Amino acid sequence: MNTTSIIALLHGPDQSGLVAKVSGWIFDRKSNIHHADQHKDQEANIFFQRVEWTPSGQIDEEAAAFEKFAHDELGMAVKVAKSTDRPKVALFVSKIDHCFHDTILRFRSGEMAGELACIISNHEALKADAEIYGIPFYHVPVNKDTKATAEARQLEIVHQHNTQLVVMARYMQVLSDEFLANAACPVINIHHSFLPAFAGGKPYHQAHTRGVKLIGATAHYATADLDEGPIIHQDVTRINHRNSVSDLIRKGKDLEKSVFAQAIRLHLDNRILVYHNKTVVFD
Repeated sequence: MNTTSIIALLHGPDQSGLVAKVSGWIFDRKSNIHHADQHKDQEANIFFQRVEWTPSGQIDEEAAAFEKFAHDELGMAVKVAKSTDRPKVALFVSKIDHCFHDTILRFRSGEMAGELACIISNHEALKADAEIYGIPFYHVPVNKDTKATAEARQLEIVHQHNTQLVVMARYMQVLSDEFLANAACPVINIHHSFLPAFAGGKPYHQAHTRGVKLIGATAHYATADLDEGPIIHQDVTRINHRNSVSDLIRKGKDLEKSVFAQAIRLHLDNRILVYHNKTVVFD
């Protein structure tokens, strides 16, 4: 009996009977659906679905057959994965370490459906910690004069480790259009504000100056437009007039860790569909 399930994410122009056609295809093979969820963007007329099922036959054959069916007969864009997949992840970091440690510990505890393959940093501050964790650490210094060369080296490392996801754990450098285009995998960034408010540098200082009553954190896919990529997950916490900038930073760090972790988890669990500059997140 199969214990591994197939997960399919599909989206495309809405049409009559899509849910019935997908479930019927699975039923005809005597396979068993565990979970199915769908959404329609009424304005764009786009249908989105996530469906997970246990195949009755050989899993790779059934996964490939469904991909062909969804593409050829339904006209949908489709991604098919297996519940046992463990994509390799590259962690980018600078000196700020709260997301760095939290992310590594979550992977080590088995929370994440993936494998941390390597750590890449523009500083050596966290090298000793990476060695204690037993994860390969690569120091790639970056400045405005060496950025292109440094990113070429980073891409070489990412490809060497067959990375399928890059996560930026407060990596304090902007990845170029060229890097994002050539990484051949998604990149998730954690931003220490509730975007689109207070984008750019020192958002907690901005929030304190403005006197806001909520601060937040945002995890998003990195794109060529800084802090403008599709948002995956956000959360907020209340603050008041008694809170100093250091209080905001302390509270914000707690948010950043949990928001970043949830975004990585959602991605690795194949629960996100990106379209235009938005996401559909199946929780």
